[in-house]
Amino acid sequence: MRSGCPIMERPGPSDVTGSDTSGPDPQLAVTMGFTGFGKKARTFDLEAMFEQTRRTAVERSRKTLEAREKEEEMNREKELRRQTEDIEPTPSGSNVARDCSKPSSRGTSSSESEESSDSSDDELIGPPLPLKMVEEPVNHLEEDILGPLPAPLGEEAEDDDDDDGDSEEEEVSALGLDPSGARLVTGGYDYDVKFWDFAGMDASFKAFRSLQPCECHQIKSLQYSNTGDMILVVSGSSQAKVIDRDGFEVMECIKGDQYIVDMANTKGHTAMLHTGSWHPKIKGEFVTCSNDATVRTWEVENPKKQKSVFKPRTMQGKKVVPTTCTYSRDGNLIAAACQNGSIQIWDRNLTVHPKFHYKQAHDPGTDTSCVTFSYDGTVLASRGGDDTLKLWDIRQFNKPLFSASGLPTMFPMTDCCFSPDDKLIVTGTSVQRGCGNGKLVFFERRTLQRVYEIDITDASVVRCLWHPKLNQIMVGTGNGLAKVYYDPNKSQRGAKLCVVKTQRKAKQAETLTQDYIITPHALPMFREPRQRSTRKQLEKDRLDPLKSHKPEPPVAGPGRGGRVGTHGGTLSSYIVKNIALDKTDDSNPREAILRHAKAAEDNPYWVSPAYSKTQPKTMFAQVESDDEETKNEPEWKKRKI
Repeated sequence: MRSGCPIMERPGPSDVTGSDTSGPDPQLAVTMGFTGFGKKARTFDLEAMFEQTRRTAVERSRKTLEAREKEEEMNREKELRRQTEDIEPTPSGSNVARDCSKPSSRGTSSSESEESSDSSDDELIGPPLPLKMVEEPVNHLEEDILGPLPAPLGEEAEDDDDDDGDSEEEEVSALGLDPSGARLVTGGYDYDVKFWDFAGMDASFKAFRSLQPCECHQIKSLQYSNTGDMILVVSGSSQAKVIDRDGFEVMECIKGDQYIVDMANTKGHTAMLHTGSWHPKIKGEFVTCSNDATVRTWEVENPKKQKSVFKPRTMQGKKVVPTTCTYSRDGNLIAAACQNGSIQIWDRNLTVHPKFHYKQAHDPGTDTSCVTFSYDGTVLASRGGDDTLKLWDIRQFNKPLFSASGLPTMFPMTDCCFSPDDKLIVTGTSVQRGCGNGKLVFFERRTLQRVYEIDITDASVVRCLWHPKLNQIMVGTGNGLAKVYYDPNKSQRGAKLCVVKTQRKAKQAETLTQDYIITPHALPMFREPRQRSTRKQLEKDRLDPLKSHKPEPPVAGPGRGGRVGTHGGTLSSYIVKNIALDKTDDSNPREAILRHAKAAEDNPYWVSPAYSKTQPKTMFAQVESDDEETKNEPEWKKRKI
């Protein structure tokens, strides 16, 4: 059965003129301006159109498949020839030719395939084919393919593997530990900041809180304040944030105007941040460095503008980008390492010129990832992007004291730190994926000789932190691990609190195989019962004192119980009735005023005492009576007309 869809023809140019009035109704055609009325519409067979479209798609799919099969056969033949040319010929009889026939195409006959299959039953000798050549025969499609062809299975599997590999490994790019050593905070390239409580964790080592304070920006630095109540979060954005111990935002630095040439005239950073550090003595003050070639100090109480601006410069006075910055132990100095390999140190109160400037501390063009001061405040350690670790005496800042090389680094935040007794320096090394283990290397401070190495994992060591109170080392790796190293005898609290706890067994209520969505009114306790009969519901309502309460009738009379009487139950109606009535007094207004004169004179209370000494005595004129007025009238008025 064929179905048609009538579509009216569009009138031609000759029809629009309206001169031709042929048709069933010429007058209507003249009025409307075209002669399309009454004509038979064209019919289109939609099923035939769909069938034609399907056949065209099938033909195109078949041609694409045949072209792909021919291309694969040609590639196989080329590889087979290349392989046979590499193999030397052997005496006949020792080798038997191996049938390398490919699956026949759609147009080949079945007899040829049967002959080739008979010959392939013999024993196969000769060099084995590579794995790429040994494939299962191509299964011809039983049904025709419509539309675009799917991607090859091999390519899809490779994409899935790549995606899984990227999602599994997320670098721990930031570590922070509060001064008391009770909580650890970590951040990574997955934008997450996780909180770990040593006292509340068990052997499962799970974070108790995870959040994304900077949305889609990777976390570059995390540091607790000297009081432990705030955390400085430095991300890939241009605005640093300060959060409290529970993860709630305390302040966010303002963003500067990127169109101003002099960065000292802006209120904040205008480019990506690198790192930040709290002031060791002053509460609420911290420093940040950015790609806008500035180092800025901030106060938590004033997030709308920075406190001071330091502008690193080359020896020629050009801008240079600082990659890391920190305070000295006493907070009087601010040190920054720049991309040109220089290290510049400013007095905290003098922002114009640096106090110390060494222009070739590390190789130019490499990012110095860390500068840190020793606990005695006299030695500065710098971890360079040129795979070196150097020590500097800030009292003689003209050459490095010691230098250690062979420390590969591939991350812009690989750091170094001093031991609590200032005798050791520790840093991490980076490795390519699958090319060894990342190490934690310990150096002696006096000679900078390697004294110990620890293989951490089969990934790079990005962050390391040696807490002075706990005497424990926290390490962040390139495969998303955060490790804690401690000594059972010399370390205190920290990780020792949670390693002794056994892992809590999961409750049965927590081990649901799948999540159930339960609507509140679907539960029996919340479900309203259905009304089976109206009579029972009325009897139940009669027993209810609230539903069966008789309303009070309107109050008759003056009112009682705080309710207004009749003529309306509102206060406005009562006022209209009793107060705002028309009490017009037709008497003489002068008499109405003077009737209170005697009482006011005998008992003055309001106005009279205030004017008693300055006001003259009131004297009123005497009013003549009507008889006296008529007596004094002239004679002509007394006459009657």
